[in-house]
Amino acid sequence: MRLFVDCRYVRARVHDGISRYTASLVQAAAEKADVTMLIHDEQQLGMLPDLPAVKISSPTSALEPFVAQQINPHQPDVVFSPMQTMGSVGRRYRLILTLHDLIYYEHRTPPRDLPAPVRLGWRLYHLSYTPQRMTLNRADAVATISETTRGLMEKHRLTRRPLHLIPNAAQPVEQPRDPAVPPARELVYMGSFMEYKNVEAVIAGLNRLPEYRLHLCSPISPARRAQLVALAERPGQLIFHNGISEQDYTALLQQITALVTLSRAEGYGLPVVEAMSHGTPVVVSDLPIFREVTGVGNNVSQDDLAAGAQCVDADDDDAFATAVRRLEDPAAFHAASVQARTRSKAYSWEDSADRLVTLAQSLIEH
Repeated sequence: MRLFVDCRYVRARVHDGISRYTASLVQAAAEKADVTMLIHDEQQLGMLPDLPAVKISSPTSALEPFVAQQINPHQPDVVFSPMQTMGSVGRRYRLILTLHDLIYYEHRTPPRDLPAPVRLGWRLYHLSYTPQRMTLNRADAVATISETTRGLMEKHRLTRRPLHLIPNAAQPVEQPRDPAVPPARELVYMGSFMEYKNVEAVIAGLNRLPEYRLHLCSPISPARRAQLVALAERPGQLIFHNGISEQDYTALLQQITALVTLSRAEGYGLPVVEAMSHGTPVVVSDLPIFREVTGVGNNVSQDDLAAGAQCVDADDDDAFATAVRRLEDPAAFHAASVQARTRSKAYSWEDSADRLVTLAQSLIEH
């Protein structure tokens, strides 16, 4: 079986969520199938495994509806895209499309780095579910990354195609942190700075934690940085990395008190599982997806750190600060760290790659 993976959303310098998902999944799948990567920029190869690659047009190009015409000559059996918008006119292969979440039906502001025509189309696309249904029904099968999103897709009847779960996961960590070592009074936020990510609430909570520093790891525009700095009572508590290397990010996760996010919507929350895989507890907003990923059941008390995670109201500064301070107790931190590490093992790229390859094989057999 010749499996092609659409890697055109992989970043050239620093991974975002979908970039990391794609790069990790393609690497694991290459151990199980004949994999070829589809790219649009050779700089992407620096963030991808050493595998055969075919260069085609950008996913934001006007050629995208007809991109199959560029792929057909290479004779793939199956093409997997980590997005649902890959063009398919005239394709001569099986196609798996992925929908990560339904965030933009509630929060319609598109990423600012997209071209203006694409941003306009993005807004129009999410005015109703009809375009999504038409998009997904072009595929032979549809994938998503969490049970939470799968439930929403079924609720809104977004596709007639078979719906499959190919979850996110964290990279294996050979040497997790020692839970007996007291953590530094440092917090990490890893994610974009779009409005629904609610970074403002994290800073409001930080204002109640004068002894802590907050590391904001992702690339950020000067204007957005200025907005966030203006919210801090002590701006020196904010450490902007504007993109961070894997090595430096790992070093942070091995010493901080917690990874934090008060996002109002998520499809999965990969940084959460990444932190937990190091044995780092997390403080997150009380969303169904975070309860799924962290293993915190709906009946778990917020005083119970057995899941390695605490879910708090996204707008409750006191609750956020209290959750962080609970981890100052060495026994509480030890328990949370151990259980965070244990929970993270529920997800693996090997398992996700097995699911992808099995699905692709089934499509060419039927």
